Amino acid sequence: MQPNGTARRTAQRIALVAFPGIRAFDVAVIAEVWGVDRTGRGAPPFELRRCAPDRAPVRMPGGLTLTPDQALDWTATADLVVVPGVDDHLAPVPEPVLDALRTAQRAGVPVAALCGGAFVLAQAGLLDGRRAVTHWNLTTLLSATHPDVEVVPDALFVEDDGVWTAAGVAAGIDLCLHLVRSAHGAEAAATIARSMVTAPFRTGTQAQFIEHPAPTAAEREASDTLAAVRERALRRLSEPLTVADLARWAGMSPRSFARHFTATTGTTPIQWLLDQRVAAAQQLLERTDLPMPEVARRCGFGSEVTMRQHFAARLATSPRDYRRSFRAVG
Repeated sequence: MQPNGTARRTAQRIALVAFPGIRAFDVAVIAEVWGVDRTGRGAPPFELRRCAPDRAPVRMPGGLTLTPDQALDWTATADLVVVPGVDDHLAPVPEPVLDALRTAQRAGVPVAALCGGAFVLAQAGLLDGRRAVTHWNLTTLLSATHPDVEVVPDALFVEDDGVWTAAGVAAGIDLCLHLVRSAHGAEAAATIARSMVTAPFRTGTQAQFIEHPAPTAAEREASDTLAAVRERALRRLSEPLTVADLARWAGMSPRSFARHFTATTGTTPIQWLLDQRVAAAQQLLERTDLPMPEVARRCGFGSEVTMRQHFAARLATSPRDYRRSFRAVG
């Protein structure tokens, strides 16, 4: 989804695709992100509709039901279609649902799936020849049952030509907030994240959540030390920090520090620092009228040119265009 802040003064239309067997947790995540009116706190307006083959209550695992309020054809007129995960990843999905997803995608509507919802998109053929991710415990099954899908084993979420997939459970929150951030800016996503008492974005991969032996006392101590280092770095983003600086704060060699950092967070120290600098710059661009060189300085980029390069690499836009899109959003 491309940034389009000025076009989002009217409610963004979100279609939640519902059919028997969808997971209640994913439905709750979608409803929490897009179904709660937070315009009084500065968040953008959303119109969330529950689209199903008919108006009969949709049964979910655990004895819960969901009441649809739109037919499936509404998905082709939405701004975004979101598919929850499913309880049975090999069960046939109702053909009307698959047809609706294909029609929406052909109409240029971005389509996103949470967790095992990737299997639904795969049944619809939307992942053929595309990169996709699902829960780490399901990647082998997705590859075996849908060999035309290029399964990414450890990402939190992946986009390929307007089709989004997310890894397990909490990664669905990450994707939903990222989709808000892409359409409305970092501040809008942060407002929703604060309301949900969750991080507005996480770095790293789902590799950090794969089952491992219980950490030793030394590993737990290293993890606590790294958390303190990250907190200290966030307070000093304007400084030209290096991996050697962070390692010194942790009392480790740079090589040992990088190894422990990657094992704990799923990303490298340099990648983490750059992600934090970009996020800080996004907030300053949305909240202030500071000139570009000052934004770059406060976020530790050193120069506006460097900041522009990192914005292009991570957000596919420039700082000036980002401010133009999102400065007045709210």
